[in-house]
This record gives sequence, structure tokens and C-alpha cells, in this order.
Amino acid sequence: MKIEVKASTKPGYVMPKEEAILFSGRAAGICYMRADYDTLCEEDPQVTFDRAEGNLESGHHSVYGHPKYTLVLENIPKILAMILNNEKVYDTSEKSARYTKMTPSPDEKVLYEKWIGIFEKEIKHCYPKFDDKNAHKLAMENARYLISVFTPATTMEYTVGIQQWSYIIDFAEKYIKKAGEDPFSRKVKEVLREFLACKPDIDIEGLDSGMKNREFSLFAKRHERQEEWGENYCTTYFGSFAQLAQAQRHRTLSYEMVVPLEKQFFVPPIIEYTPYEDEWKKDIESLKDNYPQGMLVQINERGTCENFVLKCTERLCGFPQYEIMMRTNKTMHKYVKAVENTNPDVYDYLEPYSHGPRCTFPGWTCPSPKKPCIFGPSKALDRCV
Repeated sequence: MKIEVKASTKPGYVMPKEEAILFSGRAAGICYMRADYDTLCEEDPQVTFDRAEGNLESGHHSVYGHPKYTLVLENIPKILAMILNNEKVYDTSEKSARYTKMTPSPDEKVLYEKWIGIFEKEIKHCYPKFDDKNAHKLAMENARYLISVFTPATTMEYTVGIQQWSYIIDFAEKYIKKAGEDPFSRKVKEVLREFLACKPDIDIEGLDSGMKNREFSLFAKRHERQEEWGENYCTTYFGSFAQLAQAQRHRTLSYEMVVPLEKQFFVPPIIEYTPYEDEWKKDIESLKDNYPQGMLVQINERGTCENFVLKCTERLCGFPQYEIMMRTNKTMHKYVKAVENTNPDVYDYLEPYSHGPRCTFPGWTCPSPKKPCIFGPSKALDRCV
């Protein structure tokens, strides 16, 4: 066996499209090569280009996934990050509204700052052992529900193959042409037009999704799906934009959404059933036309039972965002109950993971022994923040 690095990301270097095409053409040559890879690298470049062009025309586009580009997208709205992150084939690092203070629009800023203060006070009241740093972080996490998914406040580094990037450009153009004229779709179109106007010239003409009949996967084409529970599962529920953005990190699972006509909003449990609840509803309702991250959308989630357990090992814990922890826990109990008398094999697989946070899971070792969970095993899933 011999293993060699033939290409790598080089900071500060922008690969010319011609070089990316050559790279892809060599990859295409592997399928039928008579010698070795080094021979492909030494062949006449025109032969390589012609081979790459043939793959382009035949729809064998996967060879164009080898050349990678790393882009930094600054001052983008959360909805664009969500659209890109739902396509699964990428690596990303994104500025977190959970851990960093955001700079929202002037209308949002007043309420955002106001509620950071309120949440911080309530968190310290409910959890007096929290230090100021933890209380402030959790206050920001809850206040960000007020920030619009269309506010340009996010920065992300995004690494993707030239095939996927070219497809994304095609998806954006399709959405602009085909999406409806409801207020949400119009706002998304504005975002995508700006995205297309700012994109670097690295997409390849003809490398599009026409033969694959694909479009952006985030926006559901069917608004109703039957729930199913077995080896695979399909479930639909309401959650905030912010919760969906957290869920998208589980790329082995499928997510899509529908924005309801009737606007409803998530109420952080730290203020639920308190005098602040009505004030919160009034404030977030005042931002409804901006589509705040706390607005509830209809989410469809699908996957295998094994991949759902992988999600549980990350989300059933005292560290993750409250809303996705709560939703994952509800789905687990719904799943176990549904298969208890219908699918004993799946039931036996899931049941050991249904008794509490991940520190109760079979064979689990906490990855943060030096930074123990604030809530501990007994309260990790029974918390309000």
C-alpha cells in the first residue's frame, strides 16, 4: 500500500478554475486508467480538459467534487447560512449567536439589549450558583430569538467542492425564478440575488443540477408527510428557526421546513408562566414581519434509528441549546412508544437511550470531565434554560 497527499488547502491561494477542471479531469481518468495516477498527471492537458468536458456533458459530475474552495461569507443573514448548511456537502465554521454578542438592526437592537438584561436577571434568580459568565451567555442565547433571520449579522467560513458550489449557484437561480411571491419567499429572493451578485467566479458553466432535477433542500415541496416509526422514522413538529439551525448540524438526518401563514413564536421557558411572558410575546410579535429567529416553523425530520441515537448523544445533555434538547427528548419518547409493540428490535436498540441525558447512555464517557455539566445528570433534561 502507498498513500500520498496529492492536493491540499493552501491559505491565501485561490485555485484558478482551469486548475480545478484539470484536477477533476484527472479524477475522471482514474475510472479507466491503464497505468497509474502519476501518468494521468503527465498527459497532455488538452486530453484532460476534453475528458472533464465529457463528464460535464454526461452528468457524471462527482469528479468535480475533488477540488475544494474555502470561502468566508461576512455579514450574511442567518437564513442564507441555513440554506447552505442544509445541503450537507460542506465544512463550515459559523459565528455563534449563542456565544457572541450580535449586532442586529436598530429596531431589533433595543429589544435584544433589553431582553439580555431580563434573561440574565431571571437566570441568576433561578440558578444562583451560575457565575456571571454563564448567566450572560445563556441570556444572549435566549435574546437572539428576537434577531431576524434576514439581519446581516453572521460570518461563516465555508469549504465546498466546485461541483457543489456550482450546484448551489444553480439552486439559487432556480429559487429566484420559481418561488412564490409570499412575503417570506420575496425576502429569500432578495438575499439570493445579493448572494449571486457577490459570488466569486469559481462556478463552472454547465455544471448545474439540470440532469439531477435538484433544488434547495431546506424548503419543503410537500407540506404534509405521514409520520412513520421503525428502522427509519419521519416526524413533523414546530420549532424555531434557531432550533432548526442547530438541528442541521446532524447531516446524516434530513430536515426541511414550511413557514406557516399564521405566525407563532417560541417562549423561552425561563420566563414562561411569569409576568414577563406577555411582555415577551408583545415584543417578539412587534418584529413578526422581520421573521425573528424565535418564529416557529413546521419542521420535518427523517432518518434512521441509528442516526437518531447519534443525535441524542449530542443533544440530550445539559450543554446544548434548551429547545433542541427538549425536542430531541420528546422525539425519543415518541419513537420508543411507537415501536414498543410493533418493532421489538428497534425498541430494544432505542430503549437504553431513553432514560435520561447522555451520561446515562450505555458506555458513555463524558468528553468534558474538567468542565462538568452545570446541571448534572439529574437536571440536565429538567431545566428551563
